[in-house]
Amino acid sequence: MFSSKFMKSFLVFTLLTAFSASGCTVIYQKGRRTDVEKISQLTDQLSELEKAKAELEDRLKGEISDKEVKVEMLERGLVITFVAEVLFDSGKAHLRNESLGKLDKVAGVLKTTVKDLSVGIEGHTDNEPIKHSGWKSNWELSSARAMSVLHYLVDNQEIAPTRLAGTGYGEYRPVASNDTRDGRQNNRRVEIVILPKTQLEKTTQE
Repeated sequence: MFSSKFMKSFLVFTLLTAFSASGCTVIYQKGRRTDVEKISQLTDQLSELEKAKAELEDRLKGEISDKEVKVEMLERGLVITFVAEVLFDSGKAHLRNESLGKLDKVAGVLKTTVKDLSVGIEGHTDNEPIKHSGWKSNWELSSARAMSVLHYLVDNQEIAPTRLAGTGYGEYRPVASNDTRDGRQNNRRVEIVILPKTQLEKTTQE
């Protein structure tokens, strides 16, 4: 039979491992009530993200099957990745009418299951230089696309603007090689990232 001390240590190790895998910075300070409370909060948030992932996979199963959308739990949070052509025409930052229903499915989860969590919206491009669309660079295009999604969620879905942030990374965070057509298509994307809210303090106490 295991001792209570062993079981307590095993439980803490299991929790910290799970939270680290979810992208949260976790440093446990022995004997501090605040850390126990924060671990409890992280547990709740991890459960919310897992539930949101399952709901999104169900709502977007057609889009996922068609490889238009991907839903993943990564280190930084729950990431919903849209292929850029699903949302925008080539070189444009105005949302296509056909894309709005897909964003509505995401908004439904943002307003319910993870209604208290912050959301980052990231625009990305391939490395093809801007030629005819009028943008100064891929930074401007990716930023404008991220902001189009952000404004749609605020203006049409009433997501609180205090929860949202938009960023354009241009061509500088590729997920595939730009040497192939498929690789460039994968790099042209918009990512909606649902972020865990709580992080434990980055200090230790013996």
